[in-house]
Amino acid sequence: MVMQRHHLTRAGIALALCLHHLVSAIEVPLDSNIQSELPQPPTITKQSVKDYIVDPRDNIFIECEAKGNPVPTFSWTRNGKFFNVAKDPKVSMRRRSGTLVIDFHSGGRPEDYEGEYQCFARNDYGTALSSKIHLQVSKSPLWPKEKVDVIEVDEGAPLSLQCNPPPGLPSPVIFWMSSSMEPIHQDKRVSQGQNGDLYFSNVMLQDAQTDYSCNARFHFTHTIQQKNPYTLKVKTKKPHNETSLRNHTDMYSARGITETTPSFMYPYGTSSSQMVLRGVDLLLECIASGVPAPDIMWYKKGGELPAGKTKLENFNKALRISNVSEEDSGEYFCLASNKMGSIRHTISVRVKAAPYWLDEPQNLILAPGEDGRLVCRANGNPKPAIQWLVNGEPIEASPPNPSREVAGDTIVFRDTQIGSSAVYQCNASNEHGYLLANAFVSVLDVPPRILAPRNQLIRVIQNNRTRLDCPFFGSPIPTLRWFKNGQGNTLDGGNYKAHENGSLEMNMARKEDQGIYTCVATNILGKAEAQVRLEVKDPTRIVRGPEDQVVKRGSMPRLHCRIKHDPTLKLTVTWLKDDAPLYMGNRMKKEDDGLTIYGVAEKDQGDYTCVASTELDKDSAKAYLTVLAVPANRLRDLPKERPDRPRDLELTDLAERSVRLTWIPGDDNNSPITDYIVQFEEDRFQPGMWHNHSRYPGSVNSAVLSLSPYVNYQFRVIAVNDVGSSLPSVPSERYQTNGARPEINPTGVQGAGTQKNNMEITWTPLNATQAYGPNLRYIVRWRRRDPRGSWYNETVKAPRHVVWNTPIYVPYEIKVQAENDFGRAPEPDTVIGYSGEDYPKAAPTDVRIRVLNSTAIALTWTRVHLDTIQGQLKEYRAYFWRDSSLLKNLWVSKKRQYVSFPGDRNRGIVSRLFPYSNYKLEMVVTNGRGDGPRSEVKEFPTPEGVPSSPRYLRIRQPNLESINLEWDHPEHPNGVLTGYNLRYQAFNGTKTGRTLVENFSPNQTRFTLQRTDPISRYRFFLRARTQVGEGEAIVEESPALLNEATPTPAYTKNHVDIATQGWFIGLMCAIALLVLILLIVCFIKRSRGGKYPVRDNKDEHLNPEDKNVEDGSFDYRYAPVGMSTPATTSPPSAPLPAITDLTALPLHITAAPRCHAASSITPPTFLLLPPALGKSSTEGNAPWKSNRAARMLPRSPPFPVSAWKDQSRRRAGALASATQDTAAGQPR
Repeated sequence: MVMQRHHLTRAGIALALCLHHLVSAIEVPLDSNIQSELPQPPTITKQSVKDYIVDPRDNIFIECEAKGNPVPTFSWTRNGKFFNVAKDPKVSMRRRSGTLVIDFHSGGRPEDYEGEYQCFARNDYGTALSSKIHLQVSKSPLWPKEKVDVIEVDEGAPLSLQCNPPPGLPSPVIFWMSSSMEPIHQDKRVSQGQNGDLYFSNVMLQDAQTDYSCNARFHFTHTIQQKNPYTLKVKTKKPHNETSLRNHTDMYSARGITETTPSFMYPYGTSSSQMVLRGVDLLLECIASGVPAPDIMWYKKGGELPAGKTKLENFNKALRISNVSEEDSGEYFCLASNKMGSIRHTISVRVKAAPYWLDEPQNLILAPGEDGRLVCRANGNPKPAIQWLVNGEPIEASPPNPSREVAGDTIVFRDTQIGSSAVYQCNASNEHGYLLANAFVSVLDVPPRILAPRNQLIRVIQNNRTRLDCPFFGSPIPTLRWFKNGQGNTLDGGNYKAHENGSLEMNMARKEDQGIYTCVATNILGKAEAQVRLEVKDPTRIVRGPEDQVVKRGSMPRLHCRIKHDPTLKLTVTWLKDDAPLYMGNRMKKEDDGLTIYGVAEKDQGDYTCVASTELDKDSAKAYLTVLAVPANRLRDLPKERPDRPRDLELTDLAERSVRLTWIPGDDNNSPITDYIVQFEEDRFQPGMWHNHSRYPGSVNSAVLSLSPYVNYQFRVIAVNDVGSSLPSVPSERYQTNGARPEINPTGVQGAGTQKNNMEITWTPLNATQAYGPNLRYIVRWRRRDPRGSWYNETVKAPRHVVWNTPIYVPYEIKVQAENDFGRAPEPDTVIGYSGEDYPKAAPTDVRIRVLNSTAIALTWTRVHLDTIQGQLKEYRAYFWRDSSLLKNLWVSKKRQYVSFPGDRNRGIVSRLFPYSNYKLEMVVTNGRGDGPRSEVKEFPTPEGVPSSPRYLRIRQPNLESINLEWDHPEHPNGVLTGYNLRYQAFNGTKTGRTLVENFSPNQTRFTLQRTDPISRYRFFLRARTQVGEGEAIVEESPALLNEATPTPAYTKNHVDIATQGWFIGLMCAIALLVLILLIVCFIKRSRGGKYPVRDNKDEHLNPEDKNVEDGSFDYRYAPVGMSTPATTSPPSAPLPAITDLTALPLHITAAPRCHAASSITPPTFLLLPPALGKSSTEGNAPWKSNRAARMLPRSPPFPVSAWKDQSRRRAGALASATQDTAAGQPR
């Protein structure tokens, strides 16, 4: 029997937890008068921190404040035992407070009062507890006396100077200075560690120029204690010579110091571990020795350093991660490197957590007979244990309470009664700390009270939304109802909407809504009521506002502003100019219905706004005033503008369904009127809102308008030209048409559930021109889709109706018919709607997974039965998340994702998965209400895939002989990396070289390429690979040499080697052929026609002294660079350089003034020059840029290739023309 009762109790607890929506805790208003009258258990409002360190020179104050009704009394425990405050004359307690004051003015030792204190606040309804306060007295012990010997160290060796400060409370701040109180300069070679020691990566001779003293500053005493200084003696191999150091590029080699690879001074070894608590800052430190001083870099294995939380300190030797969380655990490593090598140290970081709140228990106020619960949920690492106390005592030892049941982290209260009030404490603790929270349960029995002021007056503008407030309080929670003028039914529905907080909202306040409203709050203990008077005021309207005007300077324009407002409200009229308050000078006259400006000037031009306002509303109208500085007779020359408004509207031919509207057009302002727009306004459904009625050509000024029944029409006309639209005309008089029964029914009828037990029927209501009569309403009829079922009907005015207590998701036949006081519309069509859906009751079963590839799986499942869907089946949905990576220590995001499979199906594919990972998956079926229960979780791994591209590929060209490549690992390895594949090829313009391949190990991220061609650029394709294959390539090109600071030419796509171009080679061949032909012709003529001279000018006399005249031979000479063409036929004094490559050198062939056989040069020598080198040296040295030409003509300065091309083309053309003329026998 006892066992059965135990099972029933557990079942009751589970039921109470599930039905949490039955819990309705009462909120006590913040009104101090109410709070002072209600009984309330004590609540701790202020207390000292858990770890409380005090200054021994001051009095000690241990704070404990609490509130409650009655006012609580206080007591203390020290080290778990009752602390008798009255027994110790040094200890007192503040009045109406629990704060302890320990006074040492009359003597005493603060250390005698160290210990663990806890405060208890009690009144008639319970006891609240403070946290346990650990009181400690600050300590600043003296440095132990010690003799410090001189430290001898070799120059370049590492050194650490230990501080070992005395243990203080709190720990002192450490810093190093010399004995002369000068701070020690720190850099990446010399720095202080977190333990206070001073580390030298390598000692230099100048380090012996000072001594080193460790200083400790204590917080509370504000004292600094100095340790005996260290003195260094640095042994060096070479004497100190500043001049030699300044002139030497390597300081260490100049001093004779051997360069060494880095090694760690702290921490020791290659690996270490560190534990840190969640929420605090994690500080990792690596200090290394070496010559030169190493650089420190930080990395996290398997991922990036935490973004936004990391900070490098102490010259990159320390890594600080703020506000550590569980995601920051893993392996970090520091890399110390200099030019001699590198070394790494791995630090394994484990993140633990002291308890922290997930759901902190909150105060609970209940009425007699109500249910409630206290929830205390905390997390930590390890998982904290939860202990409940009541009034400071373990709940197990408290008197039994039949209305209270404890279930782990939850206490459930059922059918509470007066006298059950108490304060409950939840203690969540693990090995790293604890949390203590107080939450009281107060059972109140309070009759209703109205909290609003009595006899409120609310004023509102007609047709505006308004709200009447009636805040209330009571226990049990009262029900509130509204009445008008002390009689009638409860106001809720139609134009009224009552809210749970006591407010009554009106969608549109009408004149008939004026009156006295009464709110009545009722519970089992009584009732309370209050009255609110509502006054509905007429709106403020500008019936005639200012109009745009164009006036002549010096005239007197008048801007109209005629206003209609509620006479019981105070009216204020203000004018704005260009949206700023208008200054009313002596030229401005403000009148009741307008504004007059005397002697208008150009500065008066602008926007004028009339603003009419009361304490409840306001209205405004704007117009633009244009001031002309030209005579009035030139107004006709103004540019085209919008037309003036039509005027004098008149209604004639009044009929049941039509009327004739006539108007007089306004001035078209030099742009013909193209259209007239007729608008109407009605004052029943949407007063003040204008609608387009019809549109007519600009050639007419009268039209017959079609009208609807039961509309109080008012018309206006707008003129339109090519510039724009005019202002609307002054409205016409009103015309009321007679009513009739509606001719159409509402459209858009549909029925759908908003909750599982209802069906909301909605439709598009008829507008003002479709109502056809007064008191428009709608007859809503519905029945279950069964010919034998009976119809239900309801007449409503709002465009919606809710049918309650419907079965879950069943079809209904729906009809909505319009009706007014003249009759009903025709019989409406039947529409099928459905009642509300509920969540599906079953989950897909037999879920099977088949891995397709590294990023996709195929799913199959057994569909749920249609009866369990409880609605319209939308889709099957597979929720999946990446649980972990198969790569060690790689952090992954466990964000849940889902894939939808619409319709009634039993298979699908999930893609876009991460390769080489562990996944979990579960399935649900979804209807219009939401997801059903989840299937059992399935786990599956994905195989390895190809990796993503490397994060980056950086290319540097330090010189013309090599290219340095550096890359980073892929962001997504997708498996175990087996290496990298680098393909590269040289290219120059459109020409590319053969592709070369390099393979690297998975740890290599650098490569140096020795160039074989200093001119070409290189294109690199880098891929990472796993066992599956190679991943996506990252493609980069080496930069063009033109962008590098090198003395060699830069070749890009637009710069090519002219000597390799086909057109240039062909041109040179043609020139050589023509020269050969000329030589043949010359020798033929010499042999046939005898000897004759060749001259550039027929009038030039031959030199009789020239012996070559007799034989008429040609003389071709080679001209050195930078010299003018020789004028004599004497041979050069120096041997001519050999010309081996004519294709690489543009040629300029110069003939000697005479054609003769060279007696000193055999065979004949050609003069081969670049185009610009055949000129005299006075014309300037033409540049020449080819490398081969530079070797042939060493004194040639640099020459732009593009300029050389143009010049070579012109000279080549001239040479070809000259050659053709010569061949034709025409001397040039």
